Amino acid sequence: MTRIGLIRVLTSRDPRLLNIHGQAVRAAFGVEVVSRAVHDQPEGVHNQLTHDLASPKVMAVAADLAPHVDGIMISCSSDPGLEEVRSLVDIPVVGAGSAGAAAALALGSRIGVLALSTEPPHAVTRVLGGQLHSVQAPDGVTHTQDLLTPSGVHETYLAAERLVDEGADVILQACTGLTSMGVSAELRRRYGLPVVDAVLAAGSALTLQWGNSGARHHPGEVFAELAG
Repeated sequence: MTRIGLIRVLTSRDPRLLNIHGQAVRAAFGVEVVSRAVHDQPEGVHNQLTHDLASPKVMAVAADLAPHVDGIMISCSSDPGLEEVRSLVDIPVVGAGSAGAAAALALGSRIGVLALSTEPPHAVTRVLGGQLHSVQAPDGVTHTQDLLTPSGVHETYLAAERLVDEGADVILQACTGLTSMGVSAELRRRYGLPVVDAVLAAGSALTLQWGNSGARHHPGEVFAELAG
């Protein structure tokens, strides 16, 4: 069976939280996922400083994983260390931020970005270019752990509603903490727009690379679900 090495940039002792992204990818595509987290990033990546701190840690984890997996996912919307890891290993490497942005462009032209701050990750803005329509962040949220609170959930829905009111035709979840929350289906139901989960977009990109052998859902079916 195809095996993905999934790198989390949020350090946690909670195995459920550590493995939740891998479980989502496994459920969608039927691949084996090995999840590893970087050390000493208790608040994940939420600004340039934490991005820069995470990049060499991602490289170190990737070097350990590479001999044992068929491809690597960096499960963070700022794609820390992406280019460096690609130059380090000889297997496919995908970042959630750039993969999610590319998937959003496949579904619309006015991309509303739901992020941790009103300055979304460069990995996202670089791909979206002029199709980035608007950006919103949940009030009172500064890092991914804040999302996993009742107020974080409530403010996330309000931020998404603002994107809809501003005219977005696609919502891009530009923080992989939103995958941990599991809010994409509810956002689609509430607002009737495609909602791109960056973690699943990265999983889709890797499974396309391998011809989707053994997957439960073809990547195209995942995009069709988003579009619905």
